[in-house]
Amino acid sequence: MIKSCRLLTFGSVSQRIPGVTPSARPALPAALDEAAHRCLVAGFAGTTTVPDDLVELIHRGLGGVILFTRNIRDADQVRELTSTLRNLRSDLLIAIDNEGGGIGHLVTAGAPEVPGNYALGVVDDPALTAACADALAAHLASLGIGVSYAPVADLQHRGENPIVRTRAFGSDPAVVARHLEAWISATEARGVASCAKHFPGHGGTVTDSHYELAVDPRESTELDLAPFRAAIGAGVPMLMSAHVVFPALDPALPATLSPYILGELLRGELGFDGVLVSDALEMKAIADGYGEAAGARLALAAGADQVIVAVPELATTLACRDAVLGALRDGSLGEERVGEAAARVRRLADRYATPAVPGEAGSEEAGLAAARRAVDKGELASAVAGAYVVDLFPRPHPALNWGGESLVSAVREVDPGADGVAVAGEPEDREEAVAEVLKEAAGRPLVVATCDAELYPWQGWVKKALVAARPDAVLVATGLPGAGDAGAVLSYGRGRVNLRAVAEVVAEPRTGTAPRP
Repeated sequence: MIKSCRLLTFGSVSQRIPGVTPSARPALPAALDEAAHRCLVAGFAGTTTVPDDLVELIHRGLGGVILFTRNIRDADQVRELTSTLRNLRSDLLIAIDNEGGGIGHLVTAGAPEVPGNYALGVVDDPALTAACADALAAHLASLGIGVSYAPVADLQHRGENPIVRTRAFGSDPAVVARHLEAWISATEARGVASCAKHFPGHGGTVTDSHYELAVDPRESTELDLAPFRAAIGAGVPMLMSAHVVFPALDPALPATLSPYILGELLRGELGFDGVLVSDALEMKAIADGYGEAAGARLALAAGADQVIVAVPELATTLACRDAVLGALRDGSLGEERVGEAAARVRRLADRYATPAVPGEAGSEEAGLAAARRAVDKGELASAVAGAYVVDLFPRPHPALNWGGESLVSAVREVDPGADGVAVAGEPEDREEAVAEVLKEAAGRPLVVATCDAELYPWQGWVKKALVAARPDAVLVATGLPGAGDAGAVLSYGRGRVNLRAVAEVVAEPRTGTAPRP
C-alpha cells in the first residue's frame, strides 16, 4: 500500500513553526507560487469529473497530470476528460505511460497493439520501430494527450533484474540507441513529447525501485550513458530519472535526488536542457527512505524540473506541494532553481500542451508484424492442433494494464479446439496443479509456457515436473529468455500481439471447430 507523506519530513507542511500557523504564513509572490506549481505532475481519481482540489492546483499553475487505467473508460470519455482539463488551463501537460508491450493504460480506449521493446530490438528494423511508435503517438494525439512517458532507454544487463527486462530494446548500446532515435523521431512527428527513462539507467540493478531502493554497483565507466546520449542527440524533450543509487557517481543519494547526477552529469557533461521529470515519488525507493514531501523538495533542489506524484489521493500531492512552498519560504529551495525548472516546463507546454491534429491514424498492422518477425521457433518442428496450454507467469506488475489475456486465450483464437489454464502466480499446491494439468492434457498435445522463470523458481519446478511426464511437450518462453529456455519458442514479451504471434506459430489454425467448454 502506498504510504502517505510523513508528518516530520524536511520542509513538510506538517512541520510547525512556533507561533505561526500554516494559514498565517506569508504568501509567496504570485509568480513564484505559479512556478512552484509548474514543477508538479499529479495523478487523480475519476474518469469524467475533475476533483475540486485538482481544479485549484490547475488554476494555480499545475504543470501536468498523469493518467492511469483508473481514468480510462473509452476513447470518447478520454477526449472529454482531456478537453475538460485543457479548458481549465490551456498549457496543462497531459501525460501517460505508453511504452507498448502491455505497459500502457489505453486498451479500453482502442490503443494500437505493439510488442514490447525487446521484441523490436530482436527484429532490429528501426523503420518498424518507428511505425509502432507512430501508431501509439497518433492515438495519443487523437485523445488529446501530449506527453508519453516512453521510450525506455535502459539496457537489460542482468538476468536477475526484475523491472527492465523486455521493456528494454536490448543489452547492446548501439541497438538500443538506433531504436531510441527511431521512436523519438516518430513520436515528435506527431506533435507528442517522448520521455526517455530511467536516467542514468535501471538495467544494472537486481531490485525494483517500486518496492525498495535499488543500487547499481558498477564503476562509472561501465554505466549505461550511451543510450541517453543518443536520446539527447535525437532531440528528446524529456528524460525521467531513476530511483537508483550509483555509488560510483554519488555514494549516498539516488539519482532522482542527486545534484551531481542531475546537475554536473546530465546538464553539464551530457548537455541536456530539456525537462527532467522524476519517476513517481510514492515508489518505495523514495517514500520509505525520505517521504514523498521531502522527496519533492530534494528532487527539485537537485535539478529535477518536475516531480510526479501519481497516487489518486490528492492529499499526497498537496503535502508535496506544501513542502516545496515551505522550502521556498525558508530558503532551503532556491527561487532561481524553481524559476529555471518552471521555465523549462513552460517551453515544453508551448510545444506539447495541445497536440497537433493527428492526421491519418498509425498503422494497425505494424505491431503484429513486428511481433511475428520477433518470434523464434526454437526446436518446434510443426504446429499442434487441439492442444492443452498451461501458461505460467508472475502476477502482473502494477504498471501493466493487464486485462486477463494469456497464451491460452491467444491459442484459442487461432484454434478454437484448444484449451488450457493460465496460472498467474505460484499455485498453492504445485503437485496438485501438475496432476490436474496432466489429467486435462491426456491424449492431447501439451504446451507449457513460462515467463521469466529465472526470477520465479516455481515456474521451473512446474515445467520440469510436466516435461518429466510429457517429454513431448511444446515449450514456450514469453518473457526474457533464460538459461532454462533452450529450444523453447520465444516471444520476447507478453504484449497481446506477442502472445498472438506465438499462438500462430504453436497452434494449427482451424475454423469451424467449437471451442472446448
